[in-house]
Amino acid sequence: MKDLQGMGGIAALIQALAYIVGFCVLATLLNAGDTEGWSTAQKLDFVLERKHWFQAWMLFIYVVFGIALVVLAVALHERLKEDKPGLMQVATPFGLIWAGLVIASGMIASVGLESVSALHASDVEQATSLWLAVNAIQLGLGGGVEIVGGLWVLLISIAALRSNNFSRVLNYLGVLVGVAGLLTIAPPLAEFGMVFGLGQILWFMGIGFFLLRRPAADNAFKPTPLRGAD
Repeated sequence: MKDLQGMGGIAALIQALAYIVGFCVLATLLNAGDTEGWSTAQKLDFVLERKHWFQAWMLFIYVVFGIALVVLAVALHERLKEDKPGLMQVATPFGLIWAGLVIASGMIASVGLESVSALHASDVEQATSLWLAVNAIQLGLGGGVEIVGGLWVLLISIAALRSNNFSRVLNYLGVLVGVAGLLTIAPPLAEFGMVFGLGQILWFMGIGFFLLRRPAADNAFKPTPLRGAD
């Protein structure tokens, strides 16, 4: 149990790092500046010029993140299932589904860009069309709408609140982050994806801290366990 909790703590910190690295690389190496007047072909040229950086970035923020998410989802399930078994039976599958979606998203983006690059040498127009299709699929799986991740974070935070695990501040943060993720399902509210991402940095760091410092469920904040319905 303690080993799994420790692994979950490390996984949570890796996920926080993935977000931090992702934002930093996007703001520096992959920052094209003002692209308002650019054509789709020009945007593709910019990406292809930095293809290897782009692929490494996508693999880290999606594939590595997704693998770590599997470990964290299992660790949190083991920690919270005793107090809230019904709620965790619903929450954990969403975590594992989210992991599968983000891993698939990263692989499609990386492999898809390789195909686009090969086609670009002979047919720029078709390569541009293929890139748009790959981008749409990637965003649909895990790069745009955060409803699955939002549901998982929200359910985990509710389970932790009801069982007095972690701290109330961290759990309320998780509720806010989860709701922000759910709101991204509406196109006019897509900007909440940034709130979801930035909030998750703090949430993952907090979860990682508690799992590493308080590896056993008995060491969680449980002054007076609440026995509400799951």
